[in-house]
Order: sequence, then C-alpha cells, then structure tokens
Amino acid sequence: MSVSNSLPLTDLTAVSPLDGRYARTTAALRDYCSEYGLIRYRVLIEVRWLQFLANHAALPEFPPLSTEEHAWLERIVVDFDVAAAHSIKAIERTTNHDVKAVEYFLRDQCAASATLARAIPFLHFACTSEDINNLAYGLMVRDLRRDILLPAVMDIEHSLTALAHTHAGVAMLARTHGQAATPTTMGKEIANVVYRVQRQRRQLEACEVLGKFNGAVGNYNAHLAAYPDHDWAALGATFVQQLGLMWNPYTTQIEPHDYLAEMFSTVARLNTVLIDYCRDTWGYISLGYFKQRKVDNEVGSSTMPHKVNPIDFENAEGNFGMANAIFEHLSAKLPISRWQRDLTDSTVLRNLGTGFGYTLLALTSCARGIAKLELDASKLSAELDEAWEVLAEPIQTVMRRYGIADSYEALKALTRGQRIDRDRLQAFIATLPIPPAERARLQSMTPASYVGAAAALAANI
Repeated sequence: MSVSNSLPLTDLTAVSPLDGRYARTTAALRDYCSEYGLIRYRVLIEVRWLQFLANHAALPEFPPLSTEEHAWLERIVVDFDVAAAHSIKAIERTTNHDVKAVEYFLRDQCAASATLARAIPFLHFACTSEDINNLAYGLMVRDLRRDILLPAVMDIEHSLTALAHTHAGVAMLARTHGQAATPTTMGKEIANVVYRVQRQRRQLEACEVLGKFNGAVGNYNAHLAAYPDHDWAALGATFVQQLGLMWNPYTTQIEPHDYLAEMFSTVARLNTVLIDYCRDTWGYISLGYFKQRKVDNEVGSSTMPHKVNPIDFENAEGNFGMANAIFEHLSAKLPISRWQRDLTDSTVLRNLGTGFGYTLLALTSCARGIAKLELDASKLSAELDEAWEVLAEPIQTVMRRYGIADSYEALKALTRGQRIDRDRLQAFIATLPIPPAERARLQSMTPASYVGAAAALAANI
C-alpha cells in the first residue's frame, strides 16, 4: 500500500474524527474554537481596545474617533472572514508570533483609511499578548456555552422531561444491586436524571468567565510609564466588563484559568450524569423495557439482520468519556503556570474545542437515542407480576406499626431468595393480628400499585 504525504484535507483525510467522520455534527464549533475563530476573537479584542482608548481613556495624543473612523473599525470586525484570517497567518509566517501578526494586520487596515493612520501607535497599546488571548478565549467559551452547549443540553433536558411526564405512572420493577427491588415508575427514574441534568446545567450557566488586562506581569508597568496619572486598573476593569466578562484584578502575565477549570469540571460532571443515564437506558433496552424505532435502510449488524442496536447511547457514552478525559487534563493543567508565565497553557488551550467537540457529539447522539425510544409497558407489567416478593417490605413495615415483634425476620423467612406468588402472600397476611381494614389494604396491594409517590414526583419534575 502506497502512502501519500500530500493528501488534501477533507472529511476522509482529517486526523481527528471531529473534523472527519463527525464533521457535520461539530461544524457549528468552527466559528468559535477553530484557529479562524481564535483569530477572529483576537481581532475583535484589539479593535475594541483601540476604540476604548480613543473614546474612554482621555489620552491627549489619541482623541476620540470620528463617526467615519468608528465605522471603518467596525467593518474590520463585522466583515472578518476566512480570507482575512489567511492574511494574518501569512504575516505570522514572518513574525513567528500569532498575536503580533494580528496587530500588523490591523496596522495595514488602519493605514488604508484616510485618517486612521493616527491610530497605529495605539494598536496593542501597553498590551502583552495574553491581555488579548485571555479575553479572546473568554469570549469564545462564553459564546460557545450560550449558543451551542446550553441549547444542546436543554434539548436533552426537555426530551427527558417529556418522557418523565409521559411515563410518570408506568410502574416498573426497580433493581438494586441488579436484583428485584421495591417498585418505582419509569417516569420517576427518568425524573431523577432530569433533576441531575438541571442542577449541572444551572451550575454551568452560573460559571463566571473572567478576564484580565493589566500588562506583562499584571502590574500596569507599561501603562503607567506612558501615562502615570491614569487609573489603569479602573480602565482595565471597565474595558473587560464592557466585553461582558468579569474582571480579575490580580494576575501574573496570564489570567490563571481557574474559571476555565471550574467550567470544564462542570461540563465533565454533566457528561458523567449522562453517561450514567446512557448506561441505564442501554440496560433497559436490553431488558426489553424500551424498544427503538427502526430507521429505514439502517443496518444493525453485518450478519444478523434482526438487530436494532442501541448505538446512539453507546456512541454517546464513548464520546462523553473522550470529552471528560480532555477536560480532566485541562482542569488539572491550566491553573498551573511557572512563576509569572510559561507557555504550557498556550498549546493546551488550543484543545479546548476538542473537549467541547466530543461533548457536542455525545449530546447529539444521546438526543437522537432518546427520540427513538418506545416504552413496552407490557414488559414492565409482566415482570412486576412475577415479583410478588417485593411486597415483603410494605407488609413488614405495617406489622411494625402495630407492634408485631420480629416482623422483618418473619418476612425474611417467607421471601428471601424465593419466588412468592400472590396466594402465598394473601395467606400470610390473613394470619396477621392487625385491624381488618389494614389486612384488606395489604391484600389489595400489588407490585404494580406499590410505587409510593413515584408518579407524583415524576409529574412534578
């Protein structure tokens, strides 16, 4: 087999499956966390800082922008496209510095204006590269969370909530340690997942996104050298907050990334909740509790024509795991930087999109799997009708209420490790020294009716 080192990049030749096999699913991330996306955010920050200096910093050498100058700068931001990003990459091949290439690109853009040549000395003014980068990544994760991640989570949350409500009263045999246990309802079991997802989603929404803008080592050294009478901390805070980020006043050269670790850990916990759900649902499909809607022309097995495999839940589980492996490293590594700065965070941050890519892929697979589920209520009912021994719990509990000694032990002797039918339980209940109405109530109880508040809990989620 010949090997080519010059294959064009396509979905067939991409090294990462996120940009290959799964490219259609992850394409929405490209505007945010691709190389193009990062450059676009850098351009936005550099332009906004230039505008801020002119219009808010009261620098005598750089008076406010005119309407025409402001419009010129806005067009750079609004019209920024892949061709413009390629121009910056071409400059980078000479500078060997990605942020400096953005500055030089903007210098050329300003030079092409009739009046903005005056702004060129104030491009990247008093900035270290990390002033630009940390805000670019901050806007990236903020926007990605809002536009892509949270809507995908909400889609699953809404679908599961609908399932919980639909099946709120459908009794099923619970299984603790894999063994028959106190009955519940399918809706209540799904409601448990909904509550967990809601809690993690709220924590994800609440994750702060911080930014810093304080120079080479966080002390405004260059700022104060140029304009010693300005309150640069206040100006930096205002600038960062105007971008929609939270101000971090104490940093080294880099924003320390604690908030990123917090966000990634939250996403990983959410992913773990859904791994748990996917595994349980896989098991319920295996037990026959759920059937899956068939997709025409889809093949379940290359040799067994009858199969309808739970591939969506399997794919979701695997990709949630991939995402969490990446987020685990990001969360552990990013808050650590030698002295005032090292570059280990720079290369690691470029994999931010990979973690979100696998998460999006998993969320999409999970949602697709949920949409195919059809409950087989007759299967659940048949199992319950074969598990009368689960009523040992309510019987011995009522016996305790009326002071009958060794209630637990009596039911243990009757039921432990044994299949008990209705007639045998009825005969046992008939011997109990409890009020007749209570005997009648216990004798009317079935495994399917012994679900406690499950239906109400599911309906209220």
